[in-house]
Amino acid sequence: MSNAARVYISIGSNIERERHIHAALNALAEHYGRLTVSSVYESEAVGFDGEHFLNLVVGLQTEESVSTLSRFLKALEAENGRHHDAPKFSARTLDLDILTYDDRVGVFDGVELPRSEILTNAFVLCPLAEIAPVDQHPVNGQNYTELWSQYTRDQKLWVVPFSWRGEVISPRAINSSGDSSDDSSEVSAADA
Repeated sequence: MSNAARVYISIGSNIERERHIHAALNALAEHYGRLTVSSVYESEAVGFDGEHFLNLVVGLQTEESVSTLSRFLKALEAENGRHHDAPKFSARTLDLDILTYDDRVGVFDGVELPRSEILTNAFVLCPLAEIAPVDQHPVNGQNYTELWSQYTRDQKLWVVPFSWRGEVISPRAINSSGDSSDDSSEVSAADA
């Protein structure tokens, strides 16, 4: 994949959460191969009263265009019962958003890059900082660790235990140097 773009995608669900997170991870791994997977975080619903969400971020490589990737994610949401005519702030079976696509900035085929929620929602920024700590935000140039350390909004989230394909993926293993272990953070379809 010499021309592959590095992409980060947020995953969220507050309806049959575990089932839908598993479905998303399975489909992404099957379609894109190796994934870098953050810990899974539980958070309160933002913008409406509802059940708590499970959230995480995955990184992947793809040669697909932003448009093709976006269509794949929307189809995956629909396959999992997502209704795109529902109010913006409402319960979700599955919510998949492209956060970054390499260092692209702007609107590409209707997709805002980088996604503004990176800077506004703890349940996006925290897991992104976990798996891409030194990657820089394409607009302001700060790395995600710096951005997370400066985050001041009052959004509560906490790491929850989560297993996928027989392996514990959350919380992520941290080695003695304080870095996430590569063995626990990258999972591919072949690991099934």
